[in-house]
Amino acid sequence: MNPEHAAGTTMEPLKEPACASGQHEKWLPLMELATREVFEMMMGCQLAVTELAVDGCCDTTSIVGLAGKLCGTMTVACAAKSATLMASKMLGIDAVDGSSDVSDALGEVCNMVAGNFKNKIPGLGDGCLLSVPIVITGKNYSTHCVASSAVLDLNLLFEGKPFLIRLRIRG
Repeated sequence: MNPEHAAGTTMEPLKEPACASGQHEKWLPLMELATREVFEMMMGCQLAVTELAVDGCCDTTSIVGLAGKLCGTMTVACAAKSATLMASKMLGIDAVDGSSDVSDALGEVCNMVAGNFKNKIPGLGDGCLLSVPIVITGKNYSTHCVASSAVLDLNLLFEGKPFLIRLRIRG
């Protein structure tokens, strides 16, 4: 079958889940590259990897669901001030903390990172669909996966401020 899906064709499921092959451990560099490309292109920013635990400082989170050959979620989590700075740089405006511009921009960043990431994995681009982003504000929440899952975390610095990219792969 041609990798480009023609109108009216259906996607065929994988014989086994993408994470079952154990290749997901090799995906962390692809997540980093996908993220760096989005931030460089959309915000003109360079990112740095950090060993600091980023999770605790995050009060603004965007989640995009992945379905098809790869099932799971891609998450971008950061402090509200970082999300506002991302929106300002991306939109070329002085974004206001907590505004819809900030939520829309963070949701779009998560969507672009997820889309760029899935397109870097051979055979996954057309076989994995993305949901509409969801943005959560506040620290007092948790997410749970119904099935067992593998988790890949990427801790980065944006303009010196920590943020987290998380890929949760349903397995």
